[in-house]
This record gives sequence, C-alpha cells and structure tokens, in this order.
Amino acid sequence: MSAVPLRNDKAVASGVRIVSVLGATGSIGDSTMDLLRAAPERYQVEALTANNNVQGLATLAKEFGARFAAVADESLLGELRDALAGTGIACGAGESAIIEAAERPADWIMAAISGAAGLKPALAAVDRGTTIALANKECLVCAGDFFMARALNAGANILPADSEHNALFQALSSGNRHELTKVIITASGGPFRTWAAADIEQATLAQALKHPNWSMGQKITIDSASMMNKGLEVIEASYLFALSPDEIDVLVHPQSIIHGMVEFSDRSVVAQLGAPDMRIPIAHCLGWPDRIVGRAATLDLAKIGQLTFEAPDFVRFPGLRLAYDALRTGQGATTVYNAANEIAVAAFIAQQIRFGAIARLVEDTLNAWIRAGNLAPLSSADDAIAVDHNARKMAATLLPQIAAKAS
Repeated sequence: MSAVPLRNDKAVASGVRIVSVLGATGSIGDSTMDLLRAAPERYQVEALTANNNVQGLATLAKEFGARFAAVADESLLGELRDALAGTGIACGAGESAIIEAAERPADWIMAAISGAAGLKPALAAVDRGTTIALANKECLVCAGDFFMARALNAGANILPADSEHNALFQALSSGNRHELTKVIITASGGPFRTWAAADIEQATLAQALKHPNWSMGQKITIDSASMMNKGLEVIEASYLFALSPDEIDVLVHPQSIIHGMVEFSDRSVVAQLGAPDMRIPIAHCLGWPDRIVGRAATLDLAKIGQLTFEAPDFVRFPGLRLAYDALRTGQGATTVYNAANEIAVAAFIAQQIRFGAIARLVEDTLNAWIRAGNLAPLSSADDAIAVDHNARKMAATLLPQIAAKAS
C-alpha cells in the first residue's frame, strides 16, 4: 500500500485552502509562491520558513499575510523579529520553530527544505494527516520505508512535487497498480550527455552548472550533471510508489518534455508532457484533486519539432548505477549514498576533488559502510539522521585519499 493517493482515491477540494511552505525562499518555494500569488482568492498562507534568508522570508510573510514565519538559523531570530515588527506575524528560529511551522493548521504543505534537515519537519506534517507536496528527496532517500509507512498510518496524502515523480503520479491514474509493468523516469542527460569519460572526469564547476534545460540550485544542478540526481529519483520512486528496482527504468530524453511514463500490462505506455518548468508539477499538487490555471508556457510540440531518446550510460555516469546498488542493498544504504554524495559535491565545489571523483567517493563510502557491518533497518527519524551523520563522517575521512588519487 502507498500513502500516495492513486486512482479513485481523491479528497474533495472546496473553499479556501490553507497552505504552508517549508523552504519558501528556495527555487521550489519561489515557484510555489508565484502560483499562490496568482490566486489569492483560493489560498491563505499559514506558515513560511527559510534557512537563513531573513529579508526574503519577511518580505514574503508580509506580502501573503502569513500567520507564522520561521528561520532555521537560531542566531537570526532577532533580525527576523525586527523585520516583522508591527506586522502581528509570529516568528521563531531553529529546528523547533521549523517543526512548529509544519505542525500548524494547514490543509496543504509544501515540503521543500533541502537535505536531511527537511526530514523532521516533513514527518511533523505527516503526523497531522494532512496533504503534503513533497519536494525533498532526502525524506525518501534517507528514510523512505518508515516515512511512507508513517504517512499511511496517519492518513496523510503524499503528492510528489518533483517533475518526474509528479509525471508518474499523473500517468499512474490511467490504470491500477496490479496492471503496472514498469515506470520510466526521464533524464535530460545534463551538460555532459555527449562528453567522453575522460572529459567528464576533468569538468569544471562552471561547466557542471550549465544545465541545458533547467534553472536550479547549485547542488541539484551538479547532481544532474553527474546523474546522481537521477539516481536519487530512482530511489525516491521506489519508496513513493512501492516499486522494486526492476520496475524502474531511466531513459535519457534531452528535450525534457516528457517527464515520466508508465507502462501497463497491455503494453500501453502513458506519458506526462510539459514545458521544463517546475510550476507545472507544483500547480498539479497545489490544485489536487482539481486542476488550477497554471503559470507555465503552453507546450508547443510543433515548435519543438522532435523528441529524442537514449539509453543511460552507466559507465560514464556511475552514480546512476550506484543508486540501483544502494536500493537493492537497503538497510540504510540509500541514506549513505545521499550523505556521501553531499560530501562529494561540497568537495567538488571547494575544488578539493575532480568532477569524476564524486562517484568514486560515493562508491568507496558505500563499500566501507557495508564492510564495517553498519547495515541495519531504519525505523525512526533519529535512526536515519544518525546514519546520515556517520556516513558523512566516513565520506569526509575517505575524501583525502580520493583527492590524492586524482592529483
């Protein structure tokens, strides 16, 4: 069973929807606030959060009349209070305040806090049994088993806000779960899709950040270049839709127009198409179970002209292979995969390792973790956070030798 509301399992949407946005000043938050801005008669904002962008958060809180605003950095509480002085908007800082924002009464919550820091707030929202638009991969990559079980137990609806998983969510409504053969997640291939392995190895930060289709944050753009991001999406799809690794395929589609497909037992393949604009999947989640007027451009297939497809290359992009390995291993291995990748990407940004060493650090960390006998089922947020923390330490310990090999 799944907490993702599939076919014939829809709530009735009516009246004004009370919403909260966790991670309101990030790229997903920007797209969400843009959609809310376009329909003020439909939505009332309860709570907004940010990591450390106090002025951006305060501006949004005042614009939307939020009842509560919270910043993750405790040291910024005074600055946030000053920015909201005289508005009547309550505010807080630190992890407890972010969790409070998730616990406040809202019909719909956007969970867009990046990294493992988003896990506890998302779980707090889940425990309320509300509808959560999930844009935080780490909630599932780090804690997928118990996250989805907890959502099911609480009666929470998990709506995937990533473009690929939202595409699968929409396509899955065309059939029943037992009729599904496989799902297909598309990938743009990133900026290095046609590059030789030797050139990928030496790629610079500036080159990695030149995504051909999407405008995203620095970390996710680098993950797209390495296809680690697609690996994270494979793991996420497995937990979201209760799929085995063998039921998930990846297909490189450079135009990023088809975002996901589902093949059914009769060999029908249902695809979701749309311009490469995050406002499309977010609008689907925001309006669900209805559809709202979107803000993205209309899809003009005649202008695009052609859609092309390629098989993924697991040799040039080993990060994708490692994701399948971690998913099959289970028992916290996907948490280690994500944690090691975050350390590796940070090291690449800091020019401590070459681009090609990102996947090597992840693989070495996974192997060392397994050899040390650390695999164990995860049953709580604290378990997942502990594995995340310890895997980061292990990756940081292995980093110097990875860097030395590449020099």
